[in-house]
Amino acid sequence: MKVKTKSKKVNKAWLNDHVNDPYVRLAQKEGYRARAAYKLKEIDEQLGLIKPGYVVVDLGSTPGAWSQYVRRKLAPEGAAVGQLNGTIIALDLLPMEPVEGVTFLQGDFREPEVLARLEAVLAGRPVDAVVSDMAPNLSGIESADAARISHLVELAVEFAGNHLKPDGALVVKVFHGSGYSQLVKLFKERFRVVKPLKPKASRDKSSETFLVGIGVKARK
Repeated sequence: MKVKTKSKKVNKAWLNDHVNDPYVRLAQKEGYRARAAYKLKEIDEQLGLIKPGYVVVDLGSTPGAWSQYVRRKLAPEGAAVGQLNGTIIALDLLPMEPVEGVTFLQGDFREPEVLARLEAVLAGRPVDAVVSDMAPNLSGIESADAARISHLVELAVEFAGNHLKPDGALVVKVFHGSGYSQLVKLFKERFRVVKPLKPKASRDKSSETFLVGIGVKARK
């Protein structure tokens, strides 16, 4: 019984934080599906990663807040609907409600046939930016979770290395803890500029942070 009571308290505390979260309220006001949109917005505003005319791939896109943000950045008037100057391809294991102008592929990014479908949609076009909010289902076992997180990041880095323009950018979500320093090392090996960022919209209690790699290094 004590466990249940504690769980209820935790859920109530989370719900209270969520309801009073300024980014949650702002997302509702501005029509974003999740507060996560403001994490990408802050990263983009600092570094200027997404511009009209770009080809952008959104990995781990559901519920679609990052695709919504990119869609507005590629629209001439910053609109959520209407004209679009650029291409957005989104991919996730889970279904996603349509975002106007976004091509969505449902499937597991770890499977070669899903990557092949993504490459077929790209049809040989180089990519300007890859953004990834992918995160695995966490088990609570630190070593296992670190390995799952690293695997997804490594796949995103590999995809970006094969498809980004020479001056393109990759944004991935990572978590401080076991395996973090190795992922920073991987980014430094693959990109000319590497920036770790913790956006204000990322909750203080969360260990999540974002790694940005800009400019793909030539493979040795």
